[in-house]
Amino acid sequence: MKKIAVFPGSFDPVTLGHYSLVQRALPLFDELVVAIGQNAHKHYFFPLEKRLDWLKQVFAPYPQVTIDYYEGLTVDYCQKRGASYILRGLRTSADFEFERGIGQVNRMLDANVETIFILTSPELTPVTSSIIRDVFRSGGDVSRFLPPGLDLTI
Repeated sequence: MKKIAVFPGSFDPVTLGHYSLVQRALPLFDELVVAIGQNAHKHYFFPLEKRLDWLKQVFAPYPQVTIDYYEGLTVDYCQKRGASYILRGLRTSADFEFERGIGQVNRMLDANVETIFILTSPELTPVTSSIIRDVFRSGGDVSRFLPPGLDLTI
């Protein structure tokens, strides 16, 4: 049976932290689905189409990575994709507390889906999509926080 994981997120925008996490997780899974979770109640800075394009560009060299998007519960999406794992990155203890709760509820919703946590590389701990958006909105150079070759032009 193939080991398939879903790495859900808004990727608004994709960061060097996301990129690093996927690279480090690739040896653990046969297939990794990087999926943008669409939430009707959340307002995104970058349009969905642009975020999908960026993810496809960034992960094009990795044939075991698939890019997709979904609405609704992540565990339902995992069932649809045949995934038994949800991949999450942890930067801080606050991330752990937040993600632990979500992981436990997901496990209650579907006992066949396991959440896997990977610690962020120490040098990438301060890198978040929201900080990158703030720097970008203010005209700052965000290239050092983005995967190689990614340009945030809209």
